Amino acid sequence: MSVAAIQRVELDTGFWADRIRINRERTIPHGLDQLRDAGNLDNLRLAAGAAGEYRAPDSLPFLDSDVYKWLEAVGWELARKPDHDLASAADDVIGLIAAAQRPDGYLNSYVQVVGGGVPYRDLSWGHELYCLGHLIQAAVAWHRALGDDRLLTIAIRAAGHVPDGIIDGHPNIEMALVELGRVTGDRRHLTMALRMLDLRGRGTLAGAARFGAAYWQDHELVRDARSVAGHAVRQLYLDCGAVDVAVELGDDRLLAAVRHRWDDMVRTRTYLTGGLGSRHRDEAFGDPYELPPDRAYAETCAAIAGVMLAWRLLLATGDACYADAIERTMFNGVLPGISLDGTRFFYTNPLQRRTRRAPGGTEQRRPWYPCACCPPNLMRMLSSWPRYLATYDDSGVQLHQYASADITSGPVRLRVHTGYPWDGRVTVHFVETPAKPWTLSLRVPRWCRSATLTGPDGTHAVGAGVTKRHRRWQPGDVVELNLEMPARITEPDPRIDAVRGCVAVERGPLVYCIESADAPRRTEIEELTWDPGGALTPVPRPDVAESVVGVDVPMTGGLTAGAIPYLAWANRGEGGMRVWIPYEPVIRAAARWSRGRSAAA
Repeated sequence: MSVAAIQRVELDTGFWADRIRINRERTIPHGLDQLRDAGNLDNLRLAAGAAGEYRAPDSLPFLDSDVYKWLEAVGWELARKPDHDLASAADDVIGLIAAAQRPDGYLNSYVQVVGGGVPYRDLSWGHELYCLGHLIQAAVAWHRALGDDRLLTIAIRAAGHVPDGIIDGHPNIEMALVELGRVTGDRRHLTMALRMLDLRGRGTLAGAARFGAAYWQDHELVRDARSVAGHAVRQLYLDCGAVDVAVELGDDRLLAAVRHRWDDMVRTRTYLTGGLGSRHRDEAFGDPYELPPDRAYAETCAAIAGVMLAWRLLLATGDACYADAIERTMFNGVLPGISLDGTRFFYTNPLQRRTRRAPGGTEQRRPWYPCACCPPNLMRMLSSWPRYLATYDDSGVQLHQYASADITSGPVRLRVHTGYPWDGRVTVHFVETPAKPWTLSLRVPRWCRSATLTGPDGTHAVGAGVTKRHRRWQPGDVVELNLEMPARITEPDPRIDAVRGCVAVERGPLVYCIESADAPRRTEIEELTWDPGGALTPVPRPDVAESVVGVDVPMTGGLTAGAIPYLAWANRGEGGMRVWIPYEPVIRAAARWSRGRSAAA
């Protein structure tokens, strides 16, 4: 039996439970209001035959996908806890989608209302199969979470309309088709996904003159490409589909190709936060080590896609490095995309914002965007997050992410208590367990330099990776993992020119930043340089949010600046922010070099 996600994971207290509660109570209702105000739902009404004018800012053709992502989030939430108002609103939206679908199964409001009703004329930019992919993913969520197949019926008919031999400029349909095949048992969907993967890389998508074929990952065959390229989200969604197909078919070569691209991406093109994509022009990966902090694109959707891909690779291989990547990216790449109150969003996530900057910038979170792919993507990611915490196989249960939770897998029921990510103690209580021996596996993150595991067989030091305990467990047994998490200094790879001579502060799984609100009085953050002779001091920061732990960072000149988790930045005004802090000896050397050149000139 292969590794599989544990579906029954209930979060009730702690960090992640709070984030999911805010998503449910504030973000998802806010999203419905925005979908109504922006016209996404009205556009579907037009496709169903209502009168009116289609609303598509900047002629964006993919607004249906935002509705589907919102529905996917609702499906997971209703499975967790019934809610009459939310269920009623979702029923209305599902009815609207059913009414908009054509008798032949085709469904895309933009094509039906604006595009003359002729499908698949603009595969490069039309996003028709991308939208269908999100419809399928929502349908699968409702099927798995609620046993409700209304959306699944719509999705199957829509998928049946897709002709053979086409690909979409924005991947997503590939992984969706694999999931559709899994829940229906119809292997035609898997065959179509494989066909789409094999067609990509042959230069068939039009518009190469604008950004080049690599923008669409259409420059090399999926099995041959050695590095990520082009639009970051498209690349990551494509590789998600490739992993799904590889697992279903046992295609080791295809899986190896994705793993090679992943390794190259993590080594050369990933921000400290787990953010992905450094170029604004084409929302793309840059060259190796091209990772400017102030110009980082690091789209929220790309971080979410990175988590989705890492999860698939974790299931396929069991390698803990992918769980480490999920942790880093969720805390530092995904969560910064949403405000602490759950109603404002970032599309891009820079690692630096200057105190004095040109007016008219877009560095503040917004309640919505004309291209609103990120907000509903955040909603569905947070709603489905409990499914990423643990897995099971024939050997036992594996805990990958730490949160206070009740976890049930067959005859095993575990209760996890933790103050993570503020505290490194993780306590696992065995509530129910079979009589036969089985293995409990716990991840020790690579950032952790010292950890111990205490259980029925005593206390032992454990190293980074996966620590396993195999025994005949008894109800009432307790295992406690203690991860030391002192604040630490991180130096960048010297090949990253933009931050050479800087350091960053981390504690546990969290990346920290300094905002203007926490700079010493009458000092701008651009004037601060790190003093290596001082100590990093963790301190409570209830002024930021409940339970938050900040870090006081020593600066030259006897100054101290307060660093807060990067996930919490931009909630206290419009001042400056930086993750990477200059290192004083490097600053002095640069100043001497500058003075010498001026004198020589």
